[in-house]
Amino acid sequence: MTLILASASPSRAAMLRSAGLEFSVQPARVDESEIKLALRAEGAAPSDAAMALAELKAQRVSPSADGDFVIAADQMLVCDGRWYDKPESLPAAREQLLALRGRTHELVSAVVLARGGGIIWRHVDVARMVMRNFSEDFLDAYLAQAGDGVLSSVGAYQLEGLGVQLFSRIQGDFFTILGLPLLPLLDILRENRVLRA
Repeated sequence: MTLILASASPSRAAMLRSAGLEFSVQPARVDESEIKLALRAEGAAPSDAAMALAELKAQRVSPSADGDFVIAADQMLVCDGRWYDKPESLPAAREQLLALRGRTHELVSAVVLARGGGIIWRHVDVARMVMRNFSEDFLDAYLAQAGDGVLSSVGAYQLEGLGVQLFSRIQGDFFTILGLPLLPLLDILRENRVLRA
């Protein structure tokens, strides 16, 4: 059986490769901004929004996947009720990090497994991130060194790199923070005999 990742995320692909999975990448075409706006207007919880987006991505790819298993995921960043998206520029990243500085935010990561056009498994996990009260000099040096790589992260940081220096405390699963709750996903893949038990 073939495994398909319905995501263009290099981070998610790297996690799966590091875990020894063989898969193809087929990003789902989904207008995430429009969907998030609609869900927010309906009063959806961040976990419901992350799950809805993950399910939609899977359902876009799965019907044409010839019975293969499709993995799709999404992540939301929430701080004091505000939803954050990936920043579009380094100045936007700076503004976002200043807004998160000294505060606690949550990363909500949802993952689904689909087959034959239907969702067969879903999981959501939350990590709590406490950002330290860093100086603006530190922030400017961080952004200069990290560069455009921060634009690929919803939080404008990559915990596996320089971004770890932004934090004073982290509560939650490392893979959830990176955007893919990997251990539960590996369990369900073993249950479905995609991986050896």
